[in-house]
Amino acid sequence: MSNAWLLVLGANSDIAVATARRFAKEGWNIYLASRDMDNLAKEAANLRLRYEVEARETFFDAIDFASHQAFYAALDPKPAGIIVAFGFLGDQPAAQKDFSIAKKIMESNYTGAVSILEVIAQDFEARRSGFIVGISSVAGDRGRASNYIYGSAKAGLSAYLGGLRHRLAKSSVHVMTVKPGFVATKMTAGMDLPKKLLASPQELAEAIYHGILASHNTIYTKKIWRLIMLIITHIPEKIFKKTNL
Repeated sequence: MSNAWLLVLGANSDIAVATARRFAKEGWNIYLASRDMDNLAKEAANLRLRYEVEARETFFDAIDFASHQAFYAALDPKPAGIIVAFGFLGDQPAAQKDFSIAKKIMESNYTGAVSILEVIAQDFEARRSGFIVGISSVAGDRGRASNYIYGSAKAGLSAYLGGLRHRLAKSSVHVMTVKPGFVATKMTAGMDLPKKLLASPQELAEAIYHGILASHNTIYTKKIWRLIMLIITHIPEKIFKKTNL
């Protein structure tokens, strides 16, 4: 889509970088938004050089809610598409003991997304065009002892995106929920994860790009995750409580 702009929020993540490059390859101009301006500047220069598109870096803090209205108002031209790629995995045992960590997990994965997307949704609704991609997680499909604070925030995000999709469908604005399973990123480095279930950021970027083209509502990066989570969500609670998931 030549001359259109894509806004990537949380643009320093591995998934965000791969997705920005995938869209730039198709001629999209890119806004890279995050807190680390040095890394954003390097990637913006890379996009301009490799894909001959416009790319601009801009400061964005997902949990500085008061700044979101002004942040979006300053974008000129306004984007035609949004990727919400920010998030924070955190540490479940630490979050159980320290609410400030739990609060950061919830704000980084849910509240921040709601704050900025309500601003963007109002604009897209008025323009009657655009798409929004929210990167949620399979962790939100069922609460599990190993990551229930992170999972609850992602469950909230998935429910929010579903409601936003319902609202904006009347205005020809498409909202897509992405539920990656395990992805090989900086956030998962060092974890012992099964390779058959592990996707690369590039695989996820490809799935997002084609998911938008096909107007999918919810996608799992690897199709097997849909089956895995279907099984997990249907395990009776009496049995589920005895598992170590």
